[in-house]
Amino acid sequence: MSEFSLQDVLDATGAVLVRGGSHVRMRGVSTDTRTLRAGELFLSLSGPNFDGNRFAAAAAERGAAGLLLRRETSVALELARVPDGTAVALHDSPARALADLAAWHRRRLDLPVIGITGSCGKTTTKNILLELLQDRARTVGSPASFNNAIGVPHTLLLADERTEVLVVEMGTSHPGEIASLCRMARPTAGIITNVGASHLEGLGSIAGVAREKGDLAASLPESGYCVLNADCRWTPELRELTAARILTFSVDGTGDLNATNVWFHPGGTTFCLNGEHEVTSPLLGLHTVQNLLAALAACVGLGIEPEEVLPAVSRLRAGRRRMERIEVGGLTLFDDSYNANPQSARASVRVLAGLHGHARRVLVLGEMLELGEFAAELHHEIGVLAAEAGVDSLLLLGELTQATAAGAVEGGLPLERILHFPEVEDGLEVIPGLLRDGDVVLIKGSRSTGLDRLVNRIMELEPSVS
Repeated sequence: MSEFSLQDVLDATGAVLVRGGSHVRMRGVSTDTRTLRAGELFLSLSGPNFDGNRFAAAAAERGAAGLLLRRETSVALELARVPDGTAVALHDSPARALADLAAWHRRRLDLPVIGITGSCGKTTTKNILLELLQDRARTVGSPASFNNAIGVPHTLLLADERTEVLVVEMGTSHPGEIASLCRMARPTAGIITNVGASHLEGLGSIAGVAREKGDLAASLPESGYCVLNADCRWTPELRELTAARILTFSVDGTGDLNATNVWFHPGGTTFCLNGEHEVTSPLLGLHTVQNLLAALAACVGLGIEPEEVLPAVSRLRAGRRRMERIEVGGLTLFDDSYNANPQSARASVRVLAGLHGHARRVLVLGEMLELGEFAAELHHEIGVLAAEAGVDSLLLLGELTQATAAGAVEGGLPLERILHFPEVEDGLEVIPGLLRDGDVVLIKGSRSTGLDRLVNRIMELEPSVS
């Protein structure tokens, strides 16, 4: 956890002290009074539906060592509620101040910083890498999916002089965001998990996605390394963007780290690593093998051989709502409702296709958002894939999945095995009653479609599942 004085904050951000002394010492930052710990600096972020300045008094009551509030005419009203002994500084944009403070703190750190981006698999790869390094180095990584202009500064400020490796997840939905995060985090190494059809509404095309992800590669120093997916068609272009050493991974035998003889089973996924080591991961799916290979390649870049960290693979666990396996009565449920884009949806369909020994393979799909003009085409493709993969029942929620239904019919899935709910709420009510003992059910959709609510409904109805 970072430590600094209020004077450091003033120097790093240009904030102006209006109360208290600049000598006050702080440990860490908080932007949420619900999780704020005594001794932290509170920064008052604001959005369309909230004003962080209104929580100034609450932050002081919880023991904040200092407050950095947004400079505005009404701030005097909030200051009147703050105890006189609390140090307060003002800034036109606390969000910008947070980024500047994190960038200042990063310049104090002399350690490997591994940036991770990609169209999907960022968080899983980050979690795997943190687990692999747990016994090898004092490692700090992004909490949850803290990968944007607010989350990355928080991650940087978690590191201190004892940290030996810092792992930073980086997300994007508009051009320039990765470059901005890299200027702040100054990664010495990078992982680009893949390039696919994600955030096309903001990035315009898959080529635009590749350019945006490529900014991580371009930011790396010659002394660093960049981990790339040899199976991704954009990797040749990404190679050209960096002066760093290239390390590749593949499930087709074309990388520096390769997985062959991959097979799925109730205990997870087993494969052969570089023709030498049989590896069994508790995680299910070919895409999780790719994530594991990427993390292993990052270890190689740090000078750690794969066999040194392979014992940690048995400790891997699926993240919350990321292909999370749940036994519900007579059902086997895979909750993959955290988020969805075409690439991750294809991976989920392939996982379901590889599961055998169940009465029915039931695929529940919600809409994939932020695809712009490509939405109908990409939803249609998933329907064709679902039919070709041999799912027994396809349950679809949302207007966009009408194209998925059409694709499934085109792919040969009988119409009576497809059920489409234009209104998500209708599907939430009906679907739990359609499931039977012995089914394996996979639920996938963009986060904002709220399919986690369907998972909760199914779990609540456990006694009546039949």
